[in-house]
Amino acid sequence: MRSAKRRCELVVQWTDPNGAPLARYSCSRASRRRRVARTGRRSRSHRLARSIGIITGGPGTGKTYTVARLIASLFATAEDPGRLRIALAAPTGKAAARLKQSIDKALDDLAGKVGGALALKELAGRMGAARTLHSLLGARPDTRAFAHNKGNPLDVDVLIVDEASMVHLEMMASLLDALPANATLILLGDKDQLASVEAGAVLGDLCHDAQAGGYTAATLDYALAASGEAIPVEFTGSAGPLAQQTVMLRHSRRFGGPIGQLALAVNAGDVARATEVLRAEGDEISWIENAHQHHVLQLAADGYARYLSAIVAGGGGETHEAWVGGVLKSFEAFRILCAVREGEWGVVGLNEVIEHKLEAAGLIRKRGEWYVGRPVMITRNDYGTGVFNGDIGLTLADPARPGSLRVYFLEGDKVRSVLATRLRNVETAYAMTVHKSQGSEFRHTVMVLPREGKMIARELVYTGITRASEQFTLVSPAGAVLGEAILRKTQRASGLREMIARS
Repeated sequence: MRSAKRRCELVVQWTDPNGAPLARYSCSRASRRRRVARTGRRSRSHRLARSIGIITGGPGTGKTYTVARLIASLFATAEDPGRLRIALAAPTGKAAARLKQSIDKALDDLAGKVGGALALKELAGRMGAARTLHSLLGARPDTRAFAHNKGNPLDVDVLIVDEASMVHLEMMASLLDALPANATLILLGDKDQLASVEAGAVLGDLCHDAQAGGYTAATLDYALAASGEAIPVEFTGSAGPLAQQTVMLRHSRRFGGPIGQLALAVNAGDVARATEVLRAEGDEISWIENAHQHHVLQLAADGYARYLSAIVAGGGGETHEAWVGGVLKSFEAFRILCAVREGEWGVVGLNEVIEHKLEAAGLIRKRGEWYVGRPVMITRNDYGTGVFNGDIGLTLADPARPGSLRVYFLEGDKVRSVLATRLRNVETAYAMTVHKSQGSEFRHTVMVLPREGKMIARELVYTGITRASEQFTLVSPAGAVLGEAILRKTQRASGLREMIARS
């Protein structure tokens, strides 16, 4: 309860569209007024950025594209751009690497457009790598406390956090507790995705009414004056101060076809439309109804044959790192996602039978727990080796130590590795849960539903669908489970939404 209270205290600290302070991060409103009085003014960049901003939207709606332009605006309006400290973070290593890669690409494209007016490449290069939230806050072994807190705040002016739907209540409280009083927090994420495994549904609570807008007349005037863009009248209203700091991106440039239509139908709770899209099938979507386990095994053999064949073929004239990077990217092109962990249709059961299938097909040669080609997921943070819960890597031969195996991880375009014998908390990852797939994207995603799904809700189905970039296959042993899941919406009573409403 203490964490929830602290988080809410921090989350309602914004300025209004005219720049007037509404509240502050970690001390009283009166001391905020005293500090503003002492400084006499705010910098232009702070007036632009505010104390918090939320950008939500589905896959392909341009969240990182938008925040890249926001970063450029912050640099352009800062009194001393070289001293503006911008940090990037995400809940997982994979999500952090993707955030950095996406923003770097967007800023690189933008640098060519601004030309010599702003040294954008040089300024962006100073941001450094995106980090996991655990790494950013200074996680320490054997304690839930972090090195950075109210007494030892982060050295940042602006913090951008991607995949915010994965951030649970306690982590968000710790994050906000560690922010300097004058720092700006920008949250990116899809409010309709699965909430965190741990307590709370923070992003969903923060922007649950984002669809409606709820912008006041002052916000409309501010947006028009600042950008020249008029917010449509249907999005006006009075949804409170948090709504004035929230933007929902609605047009997906990635999902214009059947995958996007299916995701929208599921998100709207429209069983009939979702079923219609699935049964239409085509190159992008297929549905195996009344499935048996051998259907999944065949999909796995076909989907994973490419990366396993690349391992057998070797690197040719490539450097070892370039070859490993190619193998990892090939593996990332296909993934089997499960709604549950246990049982015939869960992660544990399917990983075992998939392994047997690949061995029988001659695609792997299993010689004990560790073998070349084994994909593994880290199940517990290990600060000694620098791997974190949810990281996925591939087991390959160590070129420097014949007979030894290393697990290689892809972070953006870079590869890092750890000796297999040093990894204690791992599990085979031919199949993984939808929860663990958040922050990832696969060219072909296969989602497997169980025979009974009383605990499955539409957020899980939606999240699984939106992991696919080009092709989506649904496998369901019982047809009724899908419809029941689409009609079931997750409700979490964290109390955060009520606290925000009362603030």
